[in-house]
Parts: sequence; structure tokens; C-alpha cells
Amino acid sequence: MVPLRVLCIHGYRQNGTSFREKTGSLRKLLKKQLELVYISAPLAVQTAATGEVPNEENDSIPAPKGNEEPRGWWFSDVQARSFSARQQCETSLGLDDSISVVREAVKAQGPFDGVLGFSQGAAFVAMLCSLQEQQLEPELNFRFAIIVAGFRSRCEEHQKFYDAPLQIPSLHVFGLGDKVIPDGMSRDLLPSFQDPQVLIHPGGHFVPAAAAHRQTYQDFLNKFQ
Repeated sequence: MVPLRVLCIHGYRQNGTSFREKTGSLRKLLKKQLELVYISAPLAVQTAATGEVPNEENDSIPAPKGNEEPRGWWFSDVQARSFSARQQCETSLGLDDSISVVREAVKAQGPFDGVLGFSQGAAFVAMLCSLQEQQLEPELNFRFAIIVAGFRSRCEEHQKFYDAPLQIPSLHVFGLGDKVIPDGMSRDLLPSFQDPQVLIHPGGHFVPAAAAHRQTYQDFLNKFQ
């Protein structure tokens, strides 16, 4: 069996390296089925040293070290250059740059069978799927999406991504104990997909990869092997 190649889109205040570390259990769980490829977002996030930037993603993630800065895919607060999934806004900052990063990654490292996103990255994946189905990004050709702790952006300029249910097969994963992206926010994204598959776990804000979850992941992935 040739593993499916999946592009991995990290959460806010993470980067490709830290997300790779955080998904080690998933790689081990599905090592025969998936080859995970990680990229980093283009937007550098101010560190919390100022006290103004809460850890919007996983509060167990230490600040990345060395040259690996915390990163984001867009800012909901244009002035402060910060992001909150709960923030309503008219415009955002940085999304076009992030789309360009994914486009270049697909050109340089693709092709990819699927795309996986976590938290802000999961919300971004839904936008990428919309762009793909509208044929606005010809480089994108994902066959499936895995959306972990996803949500609908509350930015007004992003509502165009939710006009019609997306046909791409999708697996939506969320935790009943998630305090960062409550499960209700993840459920609100489901109608944006034609036939969403769902994996619900009792835990918090992380990518679940216990033995109990293997069958659900495998049943979804087997359709694309």
C-alpha cells in the first residue's frame, strides 16, 4: 500500500516544526497509510511577552525556539496583528499571503492526496477547499480534507467561502472538552460540506490519535487508497 500524501496546516501560534512534534502519535497510528508533509504559515505572531497575545491554540505548546517563530495564517485584528477565532471583523490581514504559501508548497512538494488542518489551520483548509471547488486555485487538487478543531471564520470578507456546500470528502474531528474551539463552533462548520464524516472525542484542543480512533481514520482514508 502506497501511503497517501497529506499536506499539514498547523494552528495559530504553531509552525510546521512544532505541529510535527504535536502530531507524532497520529503519524505512528497511521504510519502505513499516511505520509504527512508540514509547512509553516507566512505570518510571524508576536510573542506573549507583551501580555497582549493570548495563546489562542494549544496552551501546552511552548513557544517555538530558535528561528522557528510562532506563526499564523491570518490576523482577525488588523491593527494589533493578532487572531481570535471568536472575533468578528470586516477584513483580515495575511490570507492572500498564506494562500500563496500553500500554492507554492503544492508546486514544490506535491502532488498531495489530501490536506489536514488544525484549529486556525483547519478553518484555513475549509477556505482552500472552497477555492479549489470554485476553480480559483488551479494548483490545488486535494481529494479529501481532515479538519481538526475547525470553525467558520467570523470575518465578513471570508463569508464567500461558505456560499455552497463543498463536495470534497471531509472528516471533521473535534473534542467535547475543547475550551479554545468549543465543539459548537466546529459543528457550525459541518453544513459547509456536502457529506461530512465526524470523529468526536472527549478530550480538548489537540489532534486525537488513540487506538480507539484508528478505525474511524482508516475507514475514511481507505476510500482514497
